[in-house]
Amino acid sequence: MSKITFLGAGSTVFAKNVLGDCLQTPALQGFEIALFDIDHERLQDSANMLNNIKKTSESTSIIKTYTDRKEALRGAKYVVNAIQVGGYDPCTITDFEIPKKYGLRQTIADTVGIGGIFRNLRTIPVMLDFAADIREVCPEALFLNYTNPMAVLTNVMNTHGGVRTVGLCHSVQACIPELFKSLGMDKEGVKAKIAGINHMAWLLEVTKDGVDLYPEIKKRAIEKQKEKHNDMVRFEMMLKFGHYITESSEHNAEYHPYFIKRNYPELIDRFNIPLDEYPRRCVEQISRWKKMREDLVNDTNLTHKRSHEYASYIFEAIETDVPFKIGGNVMNTGLITNLPREACVEVPCLVDRNGVTPTYVGDLPPQLAALNRTNINTQLLTIEAAITRKREHIYHAAMLDPHTSAELSMDDIVAMCDELIEAHGSWLPEFS
Repeated sequence: MSKITFLGAGSTVFAKNVLGDCLQTPALQGFEIALFDIDHERLQDSANMLNNIKKTSESTSIIKTYTDRKEALRGAKYVVNAIQVGGYDPCTITDFEIPKKYGLRQTIADTVGIGGIFRNLRTIPVMLDFAADIREVCPEALFLNYTNPMAVLTNVMNTHGGVRTVGLCHSVQACIPELFKSLGMDKEGVKAKIAGINHMAWLLEVTKDGVDLYPEIKKRAIEKQKEKHNDMVRFEMMLKFGHYITESSEHNAEYHPYFIKRNYPELIDRFNIPLDEYPRRCVEQISRWKKMREDLVNDTNLTHKRSHEYASYIFEAIETDVPFKIGGNVMNTGLITNLPREACVEVPCLVDRNGVTPTYVGDLPPQLAALNRTNINTQLLTIEAAITRKREHIYHAAMLDPHTSAELSMDDIVAMCDELIEAHGSWLPEFS
């Protein structure tokens, strides 16, 4: 019996999408779906929910829960990762509140920036533990990483974990639908080429019937910027740098040095930037969970419609050898020629029985590659800190981050990092 293992299965809503899709995919019938989470109550919630979907879908797959991670992984053909180390309380709160004392404000803090750095530092050791288990009990497994910070964690699993890994993010799939809806344009028949790094990939080409749509997109964007809306940062970046970015404006506001600035507070209002957005979302999600739990876990007639998540389509393409195209995060083996080979990049990939095969992109426009490199610098130094356990590399990663370095002095950055290390306590390994 083939096996799909889901690590972080207590993420019940996300598990519904990914594994509910698998239960409805003909090529995946008869699989064991192995669920693992350190929160045993949420683990059982997800199992109950999936068994309800299994019944209404008439799936022949078997749902099993595990409290032993290695046993959950043993013999797996596919592994899906959706963990969050440290959760909202205490770690996300720490990632926001301590930088705020130094005057450094954030929106999401899960990719780069000071929040992204520390989320990486507490997650990488756990991921490397996963990798050790995988090498022992399912060395041929394909590891699908959905956990942020996407680029760094996918990089680590490939280069230091020795595990065949592809990182998956929703932003590539959502890029064209969201942009065209925002501008009142019809997305049917549109062809697009997207590449870059996770959360900062670029809509390089967008055409319909051979016609370049960028002139019309930019014309409409100029008009839309005259009134407040929720995507003002991305539109401003497109109008200044020439290309639209895949990830949302609240994310990109903190990836660059241009938008969240103490000396220019009017920028926050001008570009409609939602500071502290991620903690606010966490509080809302926690408060909604009781009702959602009743609807998801205890509804024995629960149904599911296959979503747009990539996972089941990847598994299906491998099982059936019918090709499927994705936007995947993979190591830069010469795929984007003006980004570092050590980086993890987001490029079009073909999936079939051979697995995930990335496609060659070549050079990005120079200004786009330059913006990517500003974030790659921090990503690579964060990996260096995590692998060497040297505190100085945490400082280097933070001092090279565009937003952090635009706001704080080097002395304040070092002091802030030291305070964050102390506050995280046992969530972090020892750094010398």
